[in-house]
Amino acid sequence: MTSGERRSAAGSTAARAARARSRRAEPPPVVAISVGCPSGVGPEVAVAGAASVAGVRCVLVGDEATLRRAARLVRVAARRLVVVDGRAAVDRLAPGEIGLWAGSTRLSRPSAFGRPEAEDGAAQLAWIDEATDLVRGGVAAALVTGPASKHAIATSGAPGSADFLGHTEHLGRRLRAREVTMAFASGKLVTALVTTHLPLREVPDAVSPREVARAAVWLARLLAALGREAPRVAVAALNPHAGEGGLLGDEERARIAPGIRLAARRLARSGPAAELSGPVGAETAFRLAASGALDGVVAMYHDQATIPCKLLGFGEAVNVTLGLPIVRTSVDHGTAYDRAGTGGADARGMREAIALAARLAAAR
Repeated sequence: MTSGERRSAAGSTAARAARARSRRAEPPPVVAISVGCPSGVGPEVAVAGAASVAGVRCVLVGDEATLRRAARLVRVAARRLVVVDGRAAVDRLAPGEIGLWAGSTRLSRPSAFGRPEAEDGAAQLAWIDEATDLVRGGVAAALVTGPASKHAIATSGAPGSADFLGHTEHLGRRLRAREVTMAFASGKLVTALVTTHLPLREVPDAVSPREVARAAVWLARLLAALGREAPRVAVAALNPHAGEGGLLGDEERARIAPGIRLAARRLARSGPAAELSGPVGAETAFRLAASGALDGVVAMYHDQATIPCKLLGFGEAVNVTLGLPIVRTSVDHGTAYDRAGTGGADARGMREAIALAARLAAAR
């Protein structure tokens, strides 16, 4: 090796060491977690998930007494739960400590397991908004939401609660997002939805070229953020057998196919590069995705997406809201009122949601 080559090698080694030191010095990302319905398993899985995830600092937004009760149920030491009231306090969290946000709305009494009342509904909506504000204010890098009760929120009488249909719609309105898309991600399947929380009879009219294109574009962007190059995306049909040439419905020809063409034009302008196909019969699209022949599927309605998701990855699939100015993920399960208070709720979904939120925040 010449002296020049030795200097070059030494320089490269020094540069790599400097980059390694920089990576080591970078603090772990902060994730704000709204803990969901206090009468359900949300507080338990929030504490258990935050206690078991590595490389992330978690700040739980919920009633302190409820969270300390949950910690006892899931056998997380009380000393690990530390009240924090600002960015400086969050930055001081030691490895293994879990932040409890001091500004969280308090409950006037312990919630009854499995029996939410109006105060519980109002509180969980407030916690969603308070956790969102932590991300908007720069205290946290991403938002994770625990399982909430749509009914308990909508009937709570809290301001804005009557219109609550779910996190996706609520966050879209609150953050003034131009377009939002519900998606689910797991090791075996990634899917995005054209329509979300709608009665089934309203779905055909809600499937439009613009909405199909929106879901396809954002799914391609999610797949790219997850490291898929030129992701292969199939757009599912609405009707059986993709409409059978119009015999079983014309939405495929009149609405979905034009939406695929519109999505292709949008992606050509803004990226990422993606291979779009469809309309494809839903059973075929999801089977191919599960086998690895596709990277993602655009579903037309809620259960068309969630049934295969929960069959293939229940407890591990993560709900992702695309199109927001912040990163938001969630567990893929509900409040599980029948299991609340047992300490036996599965926290894998929360752990996966926290990890994916941190990963997507880093990708931004």
